[in-house]
This record gives sequence, C-alpha cells and structure tokens, in this order.
Amino acid sequence: MSVESIVQSTRIVLASRPDGEPTADNFRLEAVNLPDPAEGQVLIRVIYLSLDPYMRGRMSAAESYADPVEIDEVMVGGTVGQVVDSRHPDFATGDYVLGYAGWQSHAVVDGNHLRALDRDAAPLSTAVGVLGMPGFTAYSGLLKIGQPKAGETVVVAAASGPVGSAVGQIAKRKGARAVGIAGGPEKCAYLLDELGFDAAVDHRSPNFAEELRAACPDGIDVYFENVGGAVAAAVLPLLNLYARVPVCGLIAQYNDTEAPEGPDRLPGFFSRVLVKSLTIRGFIQSEFVSEMYADFQRDVSEWIREGRFAYREDIVDGLENAPAAFIGLLRGSNFGKLVVRVAEEN
Repeated sequence: MSVESIVQSTRIVLASRPDGEPTADNFRLEAVNLPDPAEGQVLIRVIYLSLDPYMRGRMSAAESYADPVEIDEVMVGGTVGQVVDSRHPDFATGDYVLGYAGWQSHAVVDGNHLRALDRDAAPLSTAVGVLGMPGFTAYSGLLKIGQPKAGETVVVAAASGPVGSAVGQIAKRKGARAVGIAGGPEKCAYLLDELGFDAAVDHRSPNFAEELRAACPDGIDVYFENVGGAVAAAVLPLLNLYARVPVCGLIAQYNDTEAPEGPDRLPGFFSRVLVKSLTIRGFIQSEFVSEMYADFQRDVSEWIREGRFAYREDIVDGLENAPAAFIGLLRGSNFGKLVVRVAEEN
C-alpha cells in the first residue's frame, strides 16, 4: 500500500477486566493503521460482528477453555467480512468470508483461518448465527450429547436465543416434545407461535418452578443447559432416569464474583446424578467440527430453504454500540441472535 492507501481500522479493545457485570469503562474505542497483508494474509473489512455470551469469560483472567483477552487487545468475536486486498491464493478482492477478526472495522488475517461464503446461498449474517457457531452449537450438543428420541421431553433454557431456538426446532424434528424456558411473555409467545415449541415457561414468573413442572408432566429426558442458576435448580428435580444434560453455557452466573448465599447444594446435586443415573457433559462446539459440521451445514441449510426452520436476528448498527449491546446481552435484553452491523454490504 502507498501512504495514501493506508487502511485505518477502528477497533474496541479490553481496557480493564470487569468486576462483576461489565461496564462501558471496561472497553476502549481507538483507531490504528494496519500493515500491508503479508504472503498468505488477507485484508478484510468487517460487515457483521457476532456478540455472544462466551465473550464475558474471555474478559476474565480466570482459567477457562480458551486464553483470555489481554488488556489493550482487541475483543474477540466471529465476523463476516469482505476481502479488500489478498495475498492468499484462495481469496480475491470482493470475496465474502467468515472469520474471527473481532471487534474492529478492518483486519489483516491469516487466509487459512477464513472460510468463503456464498452470498446467494443465505443472508451473510446467518454465517455467525443459525448457520454458524450458535446453530452448530445447538446441532452438535443436542444430537451428540442429548440424543433425543421420539416421545421424549427436551427442555432448553434461553430458548428464544440463537442456540436455544435451534435446539427446540431440532428436537421437534427428532420427534421429541420441546419445552422452552424464556424471559417474558413476548419471548414465550415467539416459542409457541413461530418456532412450534410444545410449551413455553417464563422464568420470571413467581411460580416458575410449578409452571415448569406442569409443562413437563412426564419429567425431562434432555435438558440443554444455557443458563444455570435458578433455572437449573428448578429443572434438576424433574430429570428422569438416564436423562442427558449437554452443558453449553451458564449465563446467569457469568458476572458472579462469589459463591451464592445459602447451604451447599453440591451434595444434593451429586446425589441426584447418582440416583437418576444422569449424564452431564460440558462441551465446546469446536470439538465436533470434523465429525458433524458438514452434516450441520447440509441439514440446516436445507431446512431453512424449505421454510421449515425459523430464526430471528437482533441487529445493532455501529461498532461503537457493541459494548452497550453486549452488556444488554448478558442481561437478556436481546431478542434473537445479536449481531452488530459494522458496515453495509456492497
């Protein structure tokens, strides 16, 4: 690039580690000049940025399945972008790509870490949603660990979100009964009217535990865990013999800074695991990519084309609005897959 063609990227970095719930002060917006792409690299402009609950864990220095974001580093995140300049043989200027560029407007990335996208096959934003990591999380976790069978009851927490909504629809396709847990009447109505769940329970109801029990008269055979906390506590007594629990996330606990008050419930939990012969398995979707990703792309793409698989997106405009949107995500403010539109599609 010449001096005149230097690309400046706007980016959001981690300014400080949060103590409890993140605040705007934990983020910093800044601008940097990008280097020319080296051999094998690609310069992209980011169009869509995915915001997901796992990012809260990456803001912390606590032990996790992935390294934390360091202070002054760009916040991590899946992205859909367009190639501006390429020194990789598989990509040309104008191509659309799926990558992991994070919270920034432009990035120079290793071309081997990108996947080409067909803009005509599906809306580009779905590559970080129903046809991306959230959708695959639902597909792999439910089918590999949950293994729902016809006639069984599948319960999923955070059911109106991108993972939970897919879990319920896939469970229905396997002949199971789908019960969704969501926050508020609007989200519960969405589960029933648009996604075809058999029952929906509002976790904000003062009678939540009783209403969940009524919605699961035959108990629960598969519980897809996205939330933890009070929701998990209400589910545990309803789990049937040999029930399976894929543990995907614990969003209700991500901002906790100390153990909850009250008695130690761990002995009772393990007693239930033993008495009911429960299978409880935490997972990260990436471990199933080589085995299941091609099937996922084939199946879900086909279901969407046929109009038999619904999804909802919550799109926020402007990279500068990502911190506020992310904080809202952890509070349950979003409705559908939360995506930041960083730039317009060409």
